[in-house]
Formats: sequence, C-alpha cells, structure tokens
Amino acid sequence: MANISNFRKNIAIDLGTASVLVYIRGKGVIINEPSVVAMDSYTGKILSVGKEAKKMLGRTPGNIRATRPMKDGVIADFNSTEKMLKYFIHKSIGKTMIRPNVVICVPSEITQVQRRAVMQASKLAGAYKTYLIEEPLAAAIGAGVDITDAGGNLVIDIGGGTTDVAVIALGGIIINKSLPIGGDECDTAITEYIKGKYNMIIGERTAEEIKINIASAYPREDDNLFEVKGRNLINGLPVHVFVTSTDISEAIRHPLDQIIRTVQEVLEKTPPELAADLYERGAVMTGGGCLVPGLDRKLESKIGIPVNIAEGPVTAVVRGTGKALSWIDKLDSSEMGEEGGRRRELEERERLRRSI
Repeated sequence: MANISNFRKNIAIDLGTASVLVYIRGKGVIINEPSVVAMDSYTGKILSVGKEAKKMLGRTPGNIRATRPMKDGVIADFNSTEKMLKYFIHKSIGKTMIRPNVVICVPSEITQVQRRAVMQASKLAGAYKTYLIEEPLAAAIGAGVDITDAGGNLVIDIGGGTTDVAVIALGGIIINKSLPIGGDECDTAITEYIKGKYNMIIGERTAEEIKINIASAYPREDDNLFEVKGRNLINGLPVHVFVTSTDISEAIRHPLDQIIRTVQEVLEKTPPELAADLYERGAVMTGGGCLVPGLDRKLESKIGIPVNIAEGPVTAVVRGTGKALSWIDKLDSSEMGEEGGRRRELEERERLRRSI
C-alpha cells in the first residue's frame, strides 16, 4: 500500500459554476474549461464536456441537452457533475489504475448535505480520497496571503455563481458570508436590461460576450458602441442594436451593489482589532468577477480601505487549492463517518473567535 501511495497523484479542482480549473503540482493549472455538459436526452450518454459543450448552449436539437450542472457554487445536477468530474480527472492524469487524491474548493457557507454531494460525486468520478477546502481560504493562499498570521485579511472572491467574502486570521475564517451572486448574475442582468430597453432577446453566450467587452462598474469615458445581435421580442425576427458601456454599467449596477453590501455586512461584524488590521492591509479580490473594470475603485470608495486585485485572479482559487495539497491530511476527509474532524474544526474556529 505504501508503494502505491508513492505513485498516487494529488490533484486540485476548482469546481465552479462557470468553469472548472484543475491544478497538478509541478505542472500548474493544466485545465481551464467551462463547466458545461452536453448529453443525449434519450440515452443519457455524454456527448461533450467543457469548451465543445459550451459551443452548443442555446443551439442544440431536441435530442441534445447542453446544461451547466453547477448552480450558485453547488451541485444542481448530480449525474452530470459526476460525469463532468470523471472527464476532467481522466483528462488530467490519463489512463491509470491508481486512483488520485482530489482536493476540491467549495463555497464557505455550503451545507453539510451539499458537502457530501460534492464528495460523493468525486468518489464516483474516480477519486481515491476527496478533501474539501473553503474558497476564501484557497483564494487567500493563491493570492499570496499568509493565512497563519495573527493579523486579519479580507478576501473577496467573485466567481461565476457565488461571491465569498471572509476575514481570515490564524489559519481560519473568522467572519464570512457567501452570496449566490457572481458573473452569471451580471449576465442575466444584461439579458434583462436589453430585453427591457431594446425589446430584444439574447442568449447567455452573447450576454457574457457583452460583459467581457464593455462592462464597467463606472461608465467608460470612450463609451464605444458594441453591436449586439438577437431576436426581436415583438415580431420574432433577427435584429441587431448597438449598446454602450453606459447601458451595461447601468444593467449590472444592482448585482454589483449587492456584492458591495455583502462586503460591508462582513466588515460590520469584524472584531475591532481585526478591523484595524484591514485598514492597514486592505482587501484582496480574486475570481473572474473582479475583472470588471472599476469595480475595485467602486468598492474602495464604499468601504474606505484599499482594495487590491490578486495576481492572476481567475486562477487564484485553484492555485491556492493546489498549494493546500502539501497539508492535505489536515483537510476534511471524504470518509463520510468522520464527523468528529468536522466538529473539531468548528470548535477550533469558535475558540479563535472568542479569543479575539
């Protein structure tokens, strides 16, 4: 058994709502693909996963279903998630008889039932043991924050389906809040805005393209026009319009305001000593959602402390999860009966809260 463990690979997975990233020590991030699965509705057979499946979104015939098996950071379709994980694990390590250990990051306020769903899906996908790490911790590690320091650090991770905000000190999460709003919510807001203003229906891929190209927390000075093609709501015919960054900044204002309000709520509950640390150190932002131009400045103006975007924010969480591979034994094990470890972890966090 000892000899087998020497050959067993450890892989880190960021199982996100919008994309799946896989990290292997020594190789770095080897996979970054959309978390989309296309399957045959009649046979249940997987036709494609990732990039190829995303191309099918909104364009499939009746017998093919292209879906996102993750919603708000948790599993929405168990069978599709299992098959998607199996695909990415196999793509990462190739054919092997030795099943790998897997570390998966999860939202900070995930329920015990949702945790078990992730671990069970991973086990069925081919993992030998599955360990979970909370996203704010992984994001902090990936951003280069020393999480073992006694001083407080504020981490804001804006992903596709969730936003995790946490104050971290002494290797644990002191105060945290998870919000089911992220990049996907901004896409939905853009879709609804264009539907209301221009009487035009667009797909989620088009909405994402608009967000990437001209979205901004503040209206841009150049305010360039961007062509959008879709279907007229009234007569059903193909149509195109030109939108501006002013339009899109207005469209995404509500979801961004909710994220800012969540950060403010976490700061309001932060112990005074840690709040003083945050004023000195500022906050660090990770996740694809923080790439919206001007969001860091807008957030800084609302909370009154410096806001910094981590280097490589999109891959920060999976890089942090990958670094956690070195202390894999300290993470929650996939053994379903090990409730004691989880209970001890909660007791330790409570002790840390009381000591501050």
